[in-house]
Amino acid sequence: MGPTASGKTQLSVDLAAHWPVEIISVDSAQIYRGMDIGTAKPAPALRAAIPHHLIDILDPAQSYSAARFAADAAALIAQIRARGRLPLLVGGTMLYFRALFDGLSELPSATPALRARLKAEAQANGWPALHARLAAADPETAARLHPNDSQRIQRALEILDATGVAPSRWYARPRAPAIDGALLRIALLPQDRAELHRRIDQRFDDMIEQGLLDEVRRLHARGDLHAELPSMRAVGYRQLWAHLDGAYGLDEAIARGKAATRQYAKRQLTWLRGEKGLLQIEAGAVDAVRRVLRAAERAAGDA
Repeated sequence: MGPTASGKTQLSVDLAAHWPVEIISVDSAQIYRGMDIGTAKPAPALRAAIPHHLIDILDPAQSYSAARFAADAAALIAQIRARGRLPLLVGGTMLYFRALFDGLSELPSATPALRARLKAEAQANGWPALHARLAAADPETAARLHPNDSQRIQRALEILDATGVAPSRWYARPRAPAIDGALLRIALLPQDRAELHRRIDQRFDDMIEQGLLDEVRRLHARGDLHAELPSMRAVGYRQLWAHLDGAYGLDEAIARGKAATRQYAKRQLTWLRGEKGLLQIEAGAVDAVRRVLRAAERAAGDA
C-alpha cells in the first residue's frame, strides 16, 4: 500500500523476482479498459511476465464497488494460494483495502430522486455548503471529508437523508472481513513530502507526453460517457475532460490535475498513518530493500 507515485509498482516487480507471486491490483481506475496512461497501468510486457489480476475488467461506462472488489479479490486470493503461489496486493485505493481487510457496513441505498435532489442542491449552493450541512448533523463524518469531496459528501448525505441516522453510526456497526489467513501489510510512506510532490508533478508531465490528452479525447468522443461516471471522475481524467468541455485551457487542466493528485496522495497518507499493524517502509528504505534483494539474487546465482 502507498500513495500515488511512491514506488509500489517497482517494489512489486522486485518482489516478483524472488517469490512466486501473482499481483492483484487494488486500484479503482486500473479496472477500466482504455484508461492506460492516466492510471499508470503496468506495461503489457510486465503483465505478461508477472500474472496480474483486476486490470482491464470493465468498460468505463460500467460501475464497480468496494464490496465487489472485496468479493473478487477474496476469490482470487484463494485461487492463487491453491496454485501454491503468493497473492501480492498492490495499489492505493484505500477503501478497497478496508473492504477486504475489515469488511463493509451494510449501508442503505439511495433513490434516483434523492440523488437528483442532492446534485441540484450542490449545483445551486456548492459542495462546501453541503459539507457544512453534513457537519451540522454528523461532525465525525464531515471531519474526514474535504469540503469539495463531492462523491463522499453526496454518499454521506444520501445515508443521512434516506434514514435520518448519521453515517458515522452506520459505519460503526459490526463488519466481517472478506478474507482470513496470515497477512503482511506493507505501507510505503515517503517522509519527504516535497520530493513526493515533485515525483507526482513529473509523472503527470510524463503522462501528458505519452499521450494522456489523446487518451481522454478518445473517451470523450465515444458519446456514451459523461463526467459524472466513476471512471471519468478519476484524477487527471476529470480535469482533462473539463478542458475538452471548454471549462478551461490545457495548461490550467494540467495544473489542476497535478494539484488534485497531490491532494489525493495526502488523503492516502492520512489513511495509512491512521492504520495499525502496518510494516511501514520509508522511500529510502525501499531502495535498501531492493539492494538487499538484488544482492541475494546475485549470491544465489554465484552458488
